[in-house]
Amino acid sequence: MSLSIGKAPRPDSSHEKDGEGRARLKDPAVGHAWGASRRGSVAPFIVMEVMRAANERAAAGGDVLHLEIGQPGTPAPRGVIAAAHAALDNDRIAYTDAFGIPALREAIARWYRDHYGVSVPAERIAVTTGSSAGFLLGFLAAFEPGDRVALAAPGYPAYRNILRALDLVPVEIPTGPETRFQPTPALLSAINPPVKGLIVASPSNPAGTMLSPDALAALATWCEANGVRLISDEIYHGIEFTPLRGQTALAFSERAIIINSFSKYFSMTGWRLGWMVVPPELLRAAECLAQNLYISAPTLSQRAAIAAFDCTDEADGHVARYRRSRDLLLQELPRAGFDNLAPADGAFYVYADVSGMTNDSEAFCKRILAETGVAITPGLDFDTGRGHHYLRISFAAAEADVAEAARRLVAWRRGLNPG
Repeated sequence: MSLSIGKAPRPDSSHEKDGEGRARLKDPAVGHAWGASRRGSVAPFIVMEVMRAANERAAAGGDVLHLEIGQPGTPAPRGVIAAAHAALDNDRIAYTDAFGIPALREAIARWYRDHYGVSVPAERIAVTTGSSAGFLLGFLAAFEPGDRVALAAPGYPAYRNILRALDLVPVEIPTGPETRFQPTPALLSAINPPVKGLIVASPSNPAGTMLSPDALAALATWCEANGVRLISDEIYHGIEFTPLRGQTALAFSERAIIINSFSKYFSMTGWRLGWMVVPPELLRAAECLAQNLYISAPTLSQRAAIAAFDCTDEADGHVARYRRSRDLLLQELPRAGFDNLAPADGAFYVYADVSGMTNDSEAFCKRILAETGVAITPGLDFDTGRGHHYLRISFAAAEADVAEAARRLVAWRRGLNPG
């Protein structure tokens, strides 16, 4: 007799492990094992697990300061909100073309011309459901199963998790202060067997370091010479704290896939809107994938986002707030013993080497949350090899929250080491 829809598994069902350690539900009556596929068994996004634990603490009445998540504590630009209200009043919010409404694609193309001095046809702009959909489309359009794609470690965990889910092979390049936590042509040339793709991010997550235009050009040149597809994650452009400004890889390569988003600089995380600049040879493949995977990005968000490019003064004001919080953390964290910090040139993170305090960053972060109410992300999310002695601290939250978190961390560390 088969299992009935809507009923719980049989009492004598049991869980077993497959050859790769995944739990599968075994029903002895029918001899079938039910469980997640190999591609679906990706590692958790640890920062989301930390946020859930922090929210559970808050729901139970505990106070929480959220320094774990890359979530701007600043609102979406006022012009964007006004445009959303107008669209709701005057538009039926229907599907759009898979690559987005023409007016938004044209606005993004103008942004490249005015901001970077780079000409890109609007036809090469694909509006996506956040940058995450851009990575999904880009990886599917550019690579075959089994292809190897290089990325810096530490780096954004979703890169490697999405790659693995698509039967691609992430090749993590251990980086550190000596290369400013960024890949170099020399490191890439040492990889054997060679890779088909390279993901770069500047400013980077979690280290916040940036590639100079010359360094980015060198990587693009190396990729062109070696037949390697360059994917440039530019979602933190505009959030920079040194004279160095983010440069788009489009300035150096027409074959690069560019990923960007309205989430960070424009403080529009929940609007779920990003874009990619697609190389000409991948346009049709990316369009068909978008049509079938999600039809189109959220229409309301698209119509509202056109106004974002007229709100840069407001967005730059937000960046000024992040700068003040960054400067405060760089001043106060050493007083708490966190004195081995990545440069934090851009984005809104401080990446701290805490090897002198712990060799288990996950347990350390849980203890910090339990004893101080400050939520921080363990480095294991970003570097599976060395992240056990790193932490990432976000300063995207409200200034008052960042300041209070710094005060608590200093007091906590002094309480642990009163001498």
